[in-house]
Amino acid sequence: MKRALVSVTNKDGIVDFCKGLVDLGFEIVSTGGTMAKLQAENVPCIAIDDVTGFPEILDGRVKTLHPKVHGGLLFRRDLQEHVDTVEKMDIQPIDVVCVNLYEFEKALKAGKPMEDMIENIDIGGPAMIRAAAKNFKYVTVVVNPARYDEIAAELTSDAGITDGLRMSLAKEAFGHTAEYDACINQYLAKELGEGNF
Repeated sequence: MKRALVSVTNKDGIVDFCKGLVDLGFEIVSTGGTMAKLQAENVPCIAIDDVTGFPEILDGRVKTLHPKVHGGLLFRRDLQEHVDTVEKMDIQPIDVVCVNLYEFEKALKAGKPMEDMIENIDIGGPAMIRAAAKNFKYVTVVVNPARYDEIAAELTSDAGITDGLRMSLAKEAFGHTAEYDACINQYLAKELGEGNF
């Protein structure tokens, strides 16, 4: 069974997108608020804890940073050594990653105190996005809800997701994390009184 990992702050369109994935035979793995949203809409999904065998800890700071997640994202399907390793360790492949990040910029515009700003720095999300984007030859990474329909259309086609679309999505994903990190960088620089922002 194919597997999709879904963990989004922007939940626009996520229910319909996941329903489409389920109809195509995907198992949905999810976290926190995303899982609650999907379950409320009767979309079958399993908790990330059921994949990792480890509970979310530190107020959610650590939940997806685990070999059962990143091994499933990063292994090369064309290298027998990689295939043997994930099979030996009972790591399931993750074929689609649908993640967007904590709303750092929104918190910034709202004038939140530094303690809140720090908690809005996403760690697991960028790690999953970058892992999936690095392995775009095998993994479809989705950070932009505006592309759900395009991806769904290719998934339902006879050819499936094309190499070109996966590369395009990877490019967008790296752009997404770069902009996110740049915003954090500028915020901390301003707090330090460096530069003009």
